[in-house]
Amino acid sequence: MFTGLVQSVGKVYGLKREGGSAQLQISSSLVNEDLQLGESIAVNGACLTVTAWNNSGFTVDVSPETLKCTTLGLLRANQAVNLERAMRLSDRLGGHLVSGHIDCVALVRRRYVDQNAIRFEFGMPPEVMRYLVEKGSVAVDGISLTVNRVEKDMFSVAVIPHSLEMTTLKDCREGSQVNIETDLLGRYVERLLQSKSGSADNQKVDLDFLAKNGFL
Repeated sequence: MFTGLVQSVGKVYGLKREGGSAQLQISSSLVNEDLQLGESIAVNGACLTVTAWNNSGFTVDVSPETLKCTTLGLLRANQAVNLERAMRLSDRLGGHLVSGHIDCVALVRRRYVDQNAIRFEFGMPPEVMRYLVEKGSVAVDGISLTVNRVEKDMFSVAVIPHSLEMTTLKDCREGSQVNIETDLLGRYVERLLQSKSGSADNQKVDLDFLAKNGFL
């Protein structure tokens, strides 16, 4: 489990394809004496397992399913990636609960200055949009952000200068692709209500209604 607060921006120094899977080598300041083999690290929001490490970086394997559902297969040598180690139970939850399981890939439709912030508009499949609500949380490439506006196939966020500078969002332009993880609480609520209704195929929960009435 993660918080969506990026701890470091690393760089890809190796990407090896192995059939339908891949292996990533990433240089990072997060590597220190307490890093352990088998530890989970979020790379651009995707939860991956450390399979090897040295003083300058670490290695992770990327499964075919992860390559299919994320932007990790598009990474290039020297490209920056957002990194976060798994949270401890004693940590402050400064962002929101992030599982590291990517729901979809979104496209940056627009980026523009709005006073002291940079606004991003993302295009996303409508079937995933139903899990987003205004003022709710979303993880964009592993960054915990607040949703400002929601439409049928688009949502927007406002990013302050500090968050922009400390993450890969500073490199995102119109046409860039990003990993999206919606708030997992919305999925649990939907599943719970579907189970109680007995009609999971036909029941659609209005998450916006639930959020406005304090259920999310």
